[in-house]
Amino acid sequence: MDAKRLESIPLFRDLSRKERDQVARWTDEVDVPEGYRLVEQGRFPHEFFVIVSGTVAVTKDGEHLADLGPGDFFGEIAIVEHERRTATVVATSPLTAIVMLAGARFVPWLLLRVARLRSR
Repeated sequence: MDAKRLESIPLFRDLSRKERDQVARWTDEVDVPEGYRLVEQGRFPHEFFVIVSGTVAVTKDGEHLADLGPGDFFGEIAIVEHERRTATVVATSPLTAIVMLAGARFVPWLLLRVARLRSR
């Protein structure tokens, strides 16, 4: 992952250059086609996603909850709670996302940042 590219993502925009360099080492960028299931309700969590481009639909028990797009993120709840996934997330267009594995050392910091963003 290119650390410079992280500057355009709201979640990472305010990081120092050093912090962005660290995040870049612990993340990958993936491209998936429309219809690809990124997260499935009830499965164990392994990653956290930040949408770079494209859109996803979030469902729980078959009920539509939300549509997410560039700058939005998902996957943090199951990682924070150490529980199974609470929803299913499917790409509704071709999608580019930044992916961070749950075991990355930067995840605790990132989850604190997510909590602060959600409380705004």
